[in-house]
Amino acid sequence: MQHDRRVHPALAGLVHRMSGYDLRLDPRAVHHGVPGPSATVIISFDEPLDVTWCDQPDARSRQWLLASGLHTRPALIRTHGVQHGIQLDLTPAGCRALLGVPAAAIARGLVAHADLPTGIPHDLHERLAGLDRWGWDARFALLEEHLLQVAARERSVVPDDLAHAWRLLDRRGGRVTVSGLASEVGWSRRHLVTRFTGEFGLPPQEVRQLHRFGAAMRLARAGQPWVEVAARAGYADQAHLSREFRALAGQTPTQWRSEVFPIVQDDPA
Repeated sequence: MQHDRRVHPALAGLVHRMSGYDLRLDPRAVHHGVPGPSATVIISFDEPLDVTWCDQPDARSRQWLLASGLHTRPALIRTHGVQHGIQLDLTPAGCRALLGVPAAAIARGLVAHADLPTGIPHDLHERLAGLDRWGWDARFALLEEHLLQVAARERSVVPDDLAHAWRLLDRRGGRVTVSGLASEVGWSRRHLVTRFTGEFGLPPQEVRQLHRFGAAMRLARAGQPWVEVAARAGYADQAHLSREFRALAGQTPTQWRSEVFPIVQDDPA
């Protein structure tokens, strides 16, 4: 079961999404964590998160508190029969404000919160875990209080030109060329790539891909047929979407949807 929390207005622009989950599964079940245009914070209860990259199955990490930046490969999560925790999806501004690092510092990585300047503290994790019987509202309220306190402190920010470039990609679902993005920001393509990669950790072409893929994910989660998802998200055709899905998610679209929505009847893709 999943529980979404409406993001507090004071955290808008920092937190894209806050959600809780509590699932009991086959102990052999594995979950594919797909890339997207947000950094991810996981606060795990009951069992530490057992995660690795799909192309590095032996490099496993078990963490109660984990952050992952932008990346372009799927993660493999061994559930051990339970997935119970809170997930925060952060913007690049949220990485600076709430984790104390630019998005580039955690890009392509799986980072323990103990290694971050302002990650989720151990005592807060214990308090959140102890609120199980009080329900999700109590947990969300406690976590929100902490995030608001951290966000209220003086903090570094994403430089204005780069923040503008990011907003353009976000608003257009990645449907803008790198040259067009450079022109809108007023930089040369080379300067944009250098500055953009230095702040966000990935070059604009890959982030453009993630925004387009994120748009496809939103449409897919809303139950749209795959042919409609491909057209509306900006893919050349359904075959193009399927190729990118395999590259980024490690699955076909149909496999992904059967994992996320096991009761949804799907059109093959």
